[in-house]
Amino acid sequence: MPERPEIVCICGSMRFVEDMRVVSQGLSLAGCIVLMPTEIDGPITEEQKTALGELHLRRIDLADRVVVVNRGEHFGESTLREIAYAEAAGKPGTFVGVAWGSQ
Repeated sequence: MPERPEIVCICGSMRFVEDMRVVSQGLSLAGCIVLMPTEIDGPITEEQKTALGELHLRRIDLADRVVVVNRGEHFGESTLREIAYAEAAGKPGTFVGVAWGSQ
């Protein structure tokens, strides 16, 4: 195992939280530290949603790379913002079999 494990941030719609969990487990078993969106049971306010979105951008800041979980469907506004943020920060990432940045 490397001196510091790779840190991977999982992004995507919470509609795919089960898929995110599977990806998280695989990455963890591969020796990665995994950061992913916070699961909230029940309704949240717009203010809370905005705060959680900003918190997730800080996770991207901490990550070495990003994995976007999606089933090939349309990307939502939040996920597109996360992808753009990761790209602007120079974070390599993968989603739906496509990679950006250097791995």
